[in-house]
Amino acid sequence: MTYSPSYRRMLNKLGYYNYHNALLNRSLNQKGGWDSHCDRCRNYILKALDYYKPEKVTVLGSGWLLDLPLVEMAEKTGKVCLIDIIHPPEVISQTGTLRNVELSEEDVTGGLIEEVWQKAGKYSFFNKFKSLDDITLPEYSITGDPGLVISLNILTQLEFLLIDFLKKRSVIREEEFNLFRSAIQKKHIDFLKKHRSILISDYAEVFLDKSGNTTTIPTLMTNLPHGQFKEEWTWQFEQTDNYLYNSTSVMKVIAISI
Repeated sequence: MTYSPSYRRMLNKLGYYNYHNALLNRSLNQKGGWDSHCDRCRNYILKALDYYKPEKVTVLGSGWLLDLPLVEMAEKTGKVCLIDIIHPPEVISQTGTLRNVELSEEDVTGGLIEEVWQKAGKYSFFNKFKSLDDITLPEYSITGDPGLVISLNILTQLEFLLIDFLKKRSVIREEEFNLFRSAIQKKHIDFLKKHRSILISDYAEVFLDKSGNTTTIPTLMTNLPHGQFKEEWTWQFEQTDNYLYNSTSVMKVIAISI
């Protein structure tokens, strides 16, 4: 589960450590606005466990465990594997008492983080990266049977920091970045379709300004898979004014059993 010092420096420069901490701070600052969303995630997962009765569960994007009913999962299954790019020390401590819970730090894009760093890290504001065609989208794979796979609120976040990094070092148009987003999201869904899976993800953000006007921005750039069971809800994402849009916002969320 340990990265090399050079890999950790790369993650730090790309902003992954700050991003993880910012997620927790945002959840705490939204005055309970995230509670309903996290409850819906946990309830959907527990219903799926009761239906499928898997012996093993693999969670992609376990994060701070805010939206994951970990204790109940550990009681209902033989093994739970939590996978994320970083596991905060608090999570490592919390899971240490659960004998059938395993932590693994992995890039669930299959290595795209390092690919972007190697191809674009040498460029700067004065020496721009020219084309996304130079970046190869890798395949993510898991050794052995992962059991029931849960993709938990990460589908539209896989490319977030990478594109933010690339935008600072490139002259690439937004249309090309949207195609890049779509390809990354499709790769993730293709992986999920190879296994019995649950996908929980936002697919659009709706902004409400002070005049009552709404603006909807899609966050999902590819087609969702067909599923056996589906639920949808809204996530009170920003209850305080968004600095960019001077508005509050909600996320449209869907949960699908593939």
